[in-house]
Amino acid sequence: MRKFIITLLLLFLNQVIYSQDNNTVYTIQFTNSNKLSVIEEIETISKYKFYFQESWLENNVLISGNYTNKTITEILYKVLEDTNINFIIEKNNVILLKNSIIHNKLSENYFGTQSDDKRIDNNSNKPIFFQQYDTIKKNESKTASIIALVGKESTYSNDDLYTLSGYLKNTKNGKPLVDISIKVKNSDIHTTTNADGYYTLQLPYGMNTIEIKSIIYKDYSRNIMVYSNGKLDFLLSEKINQLDEVVVNGKKGKTIRTAITGVTTIQAEGIKNIPTVLGERDILKIALTIPGVKTAGEGSAGYNVRGGKEDQNLFLLDNATLYNPSHFLGFFTAVNPYTVKQVDIYKGGIPSDFGGRLSSVFDIISKNGDNEKIKGEGGIGPVTSNLIVSTPIVKGRSSLLIGGRATYSKWILRSLDEEQLKNSEASFYDLFAKYNHTINKNNVFETTFYYSKDAYSISSDSLFKYSNRLVSVKWKHTFNEKSKGEFNVTNSEYKFNIDYDSKNPNAFDFGYKIDETQIIFKLNYSLNKKHKLTYGISSKLYGINPGSLNPKDPNSLLNTISIDKEKALESAAFISDNFKITDKLLFDIGVRYSIYASLGKSSQKIYQPGLPLNEATVIEEKEFGKNEVINTSSGFEPRLALRYMIDEKLSIKAGYDKTYQYIHLLSNNTTQSPTATWKLSDLNVKPQSGEQFSLGLYKNIDYKDLELSLEGYYKKSKNILDYKVGANLLLNQNLETDLLQGIGKSYGVEFLLKKSEGRLNGWIGYTYSKSFIKLDSQFNEEKVNNGEFFVTNFDKPHDLSVVLNYKFTHRYSFSANFIYQTGRPITYPVGQYSYGNAEYTLYSDTNKFRIPDYYRLDIGLNIEGNHKIKKLAHSFWNISIYNLLGRNNPYSVFFVTKEGQVKAYKTSIFAIPVPTITYNFKF
Repeated sequence: MRKFIITLLLLFLNQVIYSQDNNTVYTIQFTNSNKLSVIEEIETISKYKFYFQESWLENNVLISGNYTNKTITEILYKVLEDTNINFIIEKNNVILLKNSIIHNKLSENYFGTQSDDKRIDNNSNKPIFFQQYDTIKKNESKTASIIALVGKESTYSNDDLYTLSGYLKNTKNGKPLVDISIKVKNSDIHTTTNADGYYTLQLPYGMNTIEIKSIIYKDYSRNIMVYSNGKLDFLLSEKINQLDEVVVNGKKGKTIRTAITGVTTIQAEGIKNIPTVLGERDILKIALTIPGVKTAGEGSAGYNVRGGKEDQNLFLLDNATLYNPSHFLGFFTAVNPYTVKQVDIYKGGIPSDFGGRLSSVFDIISKNGDNEKIKGEGGIGPVTSNLIVSTPIVKGRSSLLIGGRATYSKWILRSLDEEQLKNSEASFYDLFAKYNHTINKNNVFETTFYYSKDAYSISSDSLFKYSNRLVSVKWKHTFNEKSKGEFNVTNSEYKFNIDYDSKNPNAFDFGYKIDETQIIFKLNYSLNKKHKLTYGISSKLYGINPGSLNPKDPNSLLNTISIDKEKALESAAFISDNFKITDKLLFDIGVRYSIYASLGKSSQKIYQPGLPLNEATVIEEKEFGKNEVINTSSGFEPRLALRYMIDEKLSIKAGYDKTYQYIHLLSNNTTQSPTATWKLSDLNVKPQSGEQFSLGLYKNIDYKDLELSLEGYYKKSKNILDYKVGANLLLNQNLETDLLQGIGKSYGVEFLLKKSEGRLNGWIGYTYSKSFIKLDSQFNEEKVNNGEFFVTNFDKPHDLSVVLNYKFTHRYSFSANFIYQTGRPITYPVGQYSYGNAEYTLYSDTNKFRIPDYYRLDIGLNIEGNHKIKKLAHSFWNISIYNLLGRNNPYSVFFVTKEGQVKAYKTSIFAIPVPTITYNFKF
């Protein structure tokens, strides 16, 4: 009896001592210490003994804290709150645990009505035990045997869903994997990775099985125990002997699920099989085979998207504006294709974070270098050679990618029949560099530099030069599982120069330059399962030097001319919400508000209201000081898109966009030329505005893995810039007197049928469209076609593209393109008349006739090198024939009066088949 009493007394005293010690308060202070040293310090000042694995606390994250009269529990909660480590205090021992907590009691009804697989703890309302996950069969996708623990279990959280996020990367080289499908087994929860390989999923508490499937990479699944919000990265291995089959990434599944219409992604890795002019792998030229994207003619520099002008397209390289996207008078894209990762083309449904153009956005995303080992890639063709090299700077964390391209094209010009062109010259080169650095899991820094230069001479006495230069600096930061942001600073410059050096005293040098600096701050926030927000601000500063003419000879008859510089500030705020109302109905609602200010120093002419703009109607010339506001404009730009899933493989979408454009391109040519100049809106030139309505039907077909889309659109625009007949657009002190502004409209239907897998793959695209402009005024000198609508220079109603690739084996494939387009409009002479004893030519209404239709067939044989893993370099040969049929497609038709007669002449670019052999390699 005595022994029993003593035992009870000792147990009681032990419990009292433990209880008292558990409530003991401590004071501790630490600054910039890691968690391991903090735990060791707590262990020193207290009576507790800690048990844990040191690797859990060994990291570079430094913390600071100041705790006065706090219990050990309170201190540990704060120190470990941003980790996935839990703890339990048992007497004088503290045990640290990964993710989960140890329950020291069962629920009161544990042996009652609850099911066998879910026993609920009273404190947390979360399952203590979970049903055993399914066994994966041998021939199914590989499953990691170890269960991944995500987040930290807590007795205080009662959330139904938690956010899992992370990156998908290639096991071989660590590169991010784009547009890979991720889903949760036995549920409708799914997503795809973005351009950085990043994904987010909303998962329920407990056990989930993640499944990842891809055409190129091995299928993979992983069992995940979700306690709270957390991160988990996946590494995928490539399938053996997998060739690139899909040229245009239709984002199968994603195309029918997203809300936005008119979006196409082209992956650079997949375009090598497509025959192109002179064998150049050209990602933007491939875009011309996509419905809705056209150009005025072969070799044209500009792009016309859904009836829009060349200046209404925003070309971005890593968020920096590229003002002239072409080399070699429009034959090649200005960006080295070996440095490009992908291009996202927005023809409609332009996201609210993009602005400043009416028709489209070409968002060019460059590659990141390899941060593990030195790699390279290049190509040798008949006209150009390319080389890029990637090297790690800090292994596993940062890389540098450097690329260059140059041409040796004089032999082509020497082989032409035209004598004047035989004596001409054309050359170009471009340079590219990108540095990417992962500071830590939450911060990534990258910077891009690009420079290109072209020089050409059509005659022996004139040399034309133009160049692009841009810099982009970006910092990407992940705040938490739900929020991440980007801060981007860019600068772009485009300039051209004409060097006229004849033997007479009229030799001169002419120069032009536009410069743009932009700041963008963008945030993405996953509010919950139904709302994903994108919002931010941007601001860009324009600077234009319209040109100056400097005579070279002191005795020149020419005078020095210099036009006042132009300056403006364009800023915007934007927000959008990807709102999932139900599994069937999805909205993407956005708004952008832009404000524009034209700035001095400048001299602006004020014209008498109600009269045409000319020298006789000037009533005042107003001077504005440096950075003084000349005038302001602003615009409310709503963006609305919705998607309704009719069934799992069929959806319907609708969209509406409104956009403003404050900068205009001026060119006397039918298409954009290197000497085209940009003009900012001011007192006498109004900003452009446009609206687009779109409706589309999207279908995935199981038979032969086909994807089908049918989209219709209607666009209308205001203040579209044109010019009077005989207008002088260079070095014009009164430029506004030669300009016209009118309204435009366009409409069309786009059809696309794609096959992404199998031996035979490719797509068929067809567009029927019309594009009109109306230039009307109360004054005859400002009217065109009597003020009625007439078709634009780039109106081509019928446009058919067929792009096919057939794989004979893993190494050999055959490719073919067929292009057909209606001939573009032209104005013909229809007669002659006499006036004042002189003969004049009478022309038809503007663009009433058309040049002959255009069609072309290209073929190519593609030969992969052998697929040995250990070899010096992996090679790829492309043997192609451009314009196999030798079709003499007219580029333009012009008229010359000789001996009193009007004679028509036709110009063509490639009137014969053009064979090429290109060698590409990787190491």
